Amino acid sequence: MDDGAAARLSPRTGPTPSTGLEQLPLHAQARVTGLLPARDAQEHSVLLRLLEIGFLPGETVRVVARGGVGGDPVAVRVGQVTFALRRQEASMVQVQRLDPAAQASLQEAA
Repeated sequence: MDDGAAARLSPRTGPTPSTGLEQLPLHAQARVTGLLPARDAQEHSVLLRLLEIGFLPGETVRVVARGGVGGDPVAVRVGQVTFALRRQEASMVQVQRLDPAAQASLQEAA
């Protein structure tokens, strides 16, 4: 990934802080704000996979289930597809929780 792409995928700063996807409560909707920069080649590979499966800035996501002890893996819905991510992978996806009004408008549009 070039430096420009990494900058575009880095979390934005704004009025509502972003948090890692692994911290999102069950069934709460959020919007992807970016991906954390990779620290090594393995994380770079994970970031590319996350992008390929749809964790793009602006996409709406929702945690639909968590694994047993420790909550690993995390089942996450992106669009019409559900993926299982390890907590470490989910932590690389930065999200901003949607307020109830935004969630209602998304449900009406679906």
